[in-house]
Amino acid sequence: MIGEAALGGALIGAAVVLLWIGIGHIAGISGILARVPAGCSRGRGWRLAFLGGLIAAPLLYGLAGGTVPAPAVTHDPWLLVCGGLLVGFGSQLGNGCTSGHGVCGVARLSRRSLTATATFMLAAVATVFVSRHLLGG
Repeated sequence: MIGEAALGGALIGAAVVLLWIGIGHIAGISGILARVPAGCSRGRGWRLAFLGGLIAAPLLYGLAGGTVPAPAVTHDPWLLVCGGLLVGFGSQLGNGCTSGHGVCGVARLSRRSLTATATFMLAAVATVFVSRHLLGG
């Protein structure tokens, strides 16, 4: 039997391929979300549908009997806010987010995306090392 993680990964892959082949857009969440405001009416419908699918998928999965884990906030809210701001800044700096570069760009063998994804991963490793081993968190 296929595991839930493998099924989720396959669905993400299918959505990425359908978006790319269907309308020629990359499924980078930061770019999709940034172009939703009222001033950006061109392509707004598919963007709203894509974002709606991100919200609806776990709800439908739960209704179908799947187990959806409850989010657990284990850190101070200010750390979450700082982390969110850093991710937003990094997305702008890197011309894309982890989903756009890591899922779509790497699959296309984009040199820029390969570099960005390696940078994301190295920053994550360094952050975990510092927070767990140097700061004792």
